[in-house]
Amino acid sequence: MITQLILGLSLIVGLHELGHLLAAKWFGIRVEKFSIGFPPKIFGVKWGDTEYSFGLIPLGGFVKIAGMMDESFDKEQLEQAPKSDEFRSKPAWQRLIVMIGGVTINVITGIMMFIGLSYFVGESYLPNKQVKNGIVAHESAQSIGLETGDKIIKINGKTFEKFDDVLSPEVLLASKGYYTIDRNGKEMEITIPTNLIEKLSSKNPQPFIEPQMTFSIDVVAPKSGAEKAGLQQNDEIIEANGKKIEYFHQFQKLKENLKEKEINIKIKRKGKEIDLKVMTDKDGNLGFRPKFNIKYEQNYFTFTQSIGRGTEQAFGSVWYNIQGMGKLFRGEVSTRSVSGPIGIAQVFGTKWDWVRFWRILGILSMWLAFMNMLPIPILDGGHVVFLGYEIISGRKPSDKFMEIALTIGFVLIMGLMVFVIANDLFNIFF
Repeated sequence: MITQLILGLSLIVGLHELGHLLAAKWFGIRVEKFSIGFPPKIFGVKWGDTEYSFGLIPLGGFVKIAGMMDESFDKEQLEQAPKSDEFRSKPAWQRLIVMIGGVTINVITGIMMFIGLSYFVGESYLPNKQVKNGIVAHESAQSIGLETGDKIIKINGKTFEKFDDVLSPEVLLASKGYYTIDRNGKEMEITIPTNLIEKLSSKNPQPFIEPQMTFSIDVVAPKSGAEKAGLQQNDEIIEANGKKIEYFHQFQKLKENLKEKEINIKIKRKGKEIDLKVMTDKDGNLGFRPKFNIKYEQNYFTFTQSIGRGTEQAFGSVWYNIQGMGKLFRGEVSTRSVSGPIGIAQVFGTKWDWVRFWRILGILSMWLAFMNMLPIPILDGGHVVFLGYEIISGRKPSDKFMEIALTIGFVLIMGLMVFVIANDLFNIFF
């Protein structure tokens, strides 16, 4: 989890700062420092006019451009006469390009990641038509009115193809969402609470729904209780400890409290019913891999298709985050849902999955670009506003004004950082 967080943030922040550096050097502006991670410095190397280094605190990075008023508040340098290779001596349009260089690289990076995932990985999904036996409604689903056996046939009044769409961002971020279900042949509407997304992403998220699936034995593990009892491929478990078993979730629930205990099961093999006694292991498992009655579909895309799909997904990820912020400001979710670096690390998970890693990184790269373009002093967007004013009016904001504005922006950003980290810690311990 920590490794993924450090590698992920180092990549996207490093690329962001690299965008500023390349744009600055293109216009002959001196770049004094380029760092991945914040001080104290671990090590660095001087190449030309620039020192390239790694910092001990791996939650960001920075680039120090000569003659630019930034978070370093280097007043001593700015009090001297401008030099030809400094940021402040260049035309406003060049300075503007330097300021949007980081955001530009992040957007390109995010789009490329989504294009690559579309092209190389494609898309695997469960068609909703495969969920023939309805859903298993867990406690969180039951709390909104869903029941095991329900068939979800529409979302917000529209039919849908992919079962995963039931919990898509469009659904969870909507203000007036609802499911249309088929319950024992009768159609009903189930309202989706506006805070459902918060419940499903809380400190102890609960499963919501899953397909209700029949199953048979696929592979039996060597030396397992299943092998010792004589279970074979294609056997169907139809009864366990006197209880009828039709679906996999019924069997899973029954053996939850039967760890290292014997289970009396009845199986169907080639039309015959056979009674067996099976010993579970310390985790309550019998030692077989199930085969389900549902079939996933896999879509692959041409490179041209991947460009359109990846670009749409990249900008869609930003729009979903904006919608999430809207729910926060409307009070539909609490501020506890706002996460910092610890929350981001938890999203990466404790297992390394390259597909998930690159997908999360694509989202973070796009979100970093969006957040940096907010018109807050000290962020790139704040500098863009000041440069826009200069280009339109022909006048620079005074150094004193810039100093005050950047101080306010710095306090705001640091306050936000303290808040999100405190939020992460609160969500862990309370």
